[in-house]
Amino acid sequence: MKIKIACVGKLKDAFFREAAAEYAKRLSRFCTLEIAEVADEKAPESLSAAEEAQVKEREGERLLSRISPGETVICLAIDGKQYSSEQFARTLQTTFDRGASCVTFVIGGSLGLSSAVLARADLSLSISEMTLPHGLCRVVLLEQVYRSFKINAHEPYHK
Repeated sequence: MKIKIACVGKLKDAFFREAAAEYAKRLSRFCTLEIAEVADEKAPESLSAAEEAQVKEREGERLLSRISPGETVICLAIDGKQYSSEQFARTLQTTFDRGASCVTFVIGGSLGLSSAVLARADLSLSISEMTLPHGLCRVVLLEQVYRSFKINAHEPYHK
């Protein structure tokens, strides 16, 4: 089993890098983990709608270049489906049971994901209705993926 996180930008804060590294270490007993970071576009606060679309399109092209054919793609999107941890664990297990060899989670830049990336998704997932910094979003995603593997292995972490 392989989990890939294709994401815009690097983790800038040490505490997010340390937390992500801890969950990557924990996940290593359950799956192969790949973090595929792509460069983010400069996006000043005041962009026109057309400029925002261009930024998302360029970031989207980079993200799509990191997704191989046959991968199951789950995009993180504010309007995506929300799951409990147990529902998410079942969804992840079902995906692997159906023969997926790689599940790729996609985290966009500060403006979100392009329509082309969203069109590639097999599922849109919302971590929260609240807005989270991208570093925290990545850590929460890694923690929930780890929790899912623990739930599916019937191990006690998730309580």
